[in-house]
Amino acid sequence: MLLPSSMGKRLFALVSLIVLFTTAGCISGSSEEHRPSLYPTGPQPRSEAPLTFGILYPIAHPFYEMITQMTEEAAAPLEIELIVKAPDEFNIEQQIRMMEQMIKQEVDGIAVSPVDGDALAPVIDRAVLAGIPVICFETDSPDSSRSTYIGSNHDEAGILVGEVLDGLLKGRGMVLVESGFPKLPAQQQRLDGMLQYINTKTDIQVLDVRFNNGSEDQALADMEIMIDGHPHFDAFVSLDLWSPASSILVWKAKGLNRDVIAFGMQSDIKEAIHNGQITSVISQNEQRWATEIISSLVSAAHKKPLPDHIDTGTAVLTRDTVDAFPDVTRLQKRQRR
Repeated sequence: MLLPSSMGKRLFALVSLIVLFTTAGCISGSSEEHRPSLYPTGPQPRSEAPLTFGILYPIAHPFYEMITQMTEEAAAPLEIELIVKAPDEFNIEQQIRMMEQMIKQEVDGIAVSPVDGDALAPVIDRAVLAGIPVICFETDSPDSSRSTYIGSNHDEAGILVGEVLDGLLKGRGMVLVESGFPKLPAQQQRLDGMLQYINTKTDIQVLDVRFNNGSEDQALADMEIMIDGHPHFDAFVSLDLWSPASSILVWKAKGLNRDVIAFGMQSDIKEAIHNGQITSVISQNEQRWATEIISSLVSAAHKKPLPDHIDTGTAVLTRDTVDAFPDVTRLQKRQRR
C-alpha cells in the first residue's frame, strides 16, 4: 500500500533522525577515551599559592645578612617569599613585637633565633595556635610549641673550642677570651664548655674574660686593655659575633703573631684566615641552616612531622679547609644581577 506523500516524507525524516543519533552515539562511544577534552570532568588539582615565610633574627648584623643570602638562594627555586626582620639590638621586646606582626600578616611559617627562648615561648605558642608553624635555629626555645630546633649543641661547641686551643698550645699557655652577652644562654654555654675542657684537660691558664654586650667598639677597647695588661699571652679566643672584626684590626695594627680562634663563620673571616690574622674558626655549619630552614618550614606548613632537633654540628675551619665554606661574595653578586 502506498502512503500519502506527506506521511512518507515525515516517516523518512524520522528514520533519518534515528539513524543520525544512533551513528553519533556509536562514534562518541568508540572514540571518547582517545579524544582530548577541552573541559575535563571530575575534580582537578588546584595550583598552590607560593608560600610566605618569616625569618626573625636576634639582632641586625652582617652575620645574619650572610644567612639571609643563603636562605634566599635556597628559597628561590620554590618561589617562596621571605619576610626578614631583626631588632637593632638584642631586645626581647622588639623581637616579640616583630613576631606578633608576622602572626598578623598570616605568614605560612616562622623561623626564629630567639634572644631569650623562655621569654619568646608564649609568642611562639600563640603563632602555633593561629596555625603558623614555628621553628627555632641557632638558639632554642625548648619549652615552646616550636616544631624543631636547627643548630649546634652549644656546650659541645665550647668543648670543641677547648680542644682546638689545646692542640694549638700543646696543653699549656695563657689565653685571653672575649664574649658578647654574659646572660645570653648560647654564648654562656659555649664559654662554660670551653672552660670546663680547659680546666679539666689542660694546664692552659685563662688570664681574662670580658663581655662586649654586642659592641665592636667595646670589643676593641677590651682587647686593648687585655693585651696591655697581659702582653705575654699566647692566644685569643672570640666567642661572639663582634670581637673577630676587632681582633683583625688589632692584629694588623700591632703586627701580632698569636693564635686567634673565632666562633661562627663570617664573610670577612675567610680572608683573615688566609692572611694569617685568624688561625681557625669553629663553624656551626651555618651553610646548612639555609636549606634546613626552608625544607623544615615547607614540611611544617604541609603538616609533616619534624625531628625535635636537627643537629647541624660544628666544623673546624683553617687555612687548608676554609674555602669549603660557600663564597658569600658570589651570592651577593648573583642577587644584584
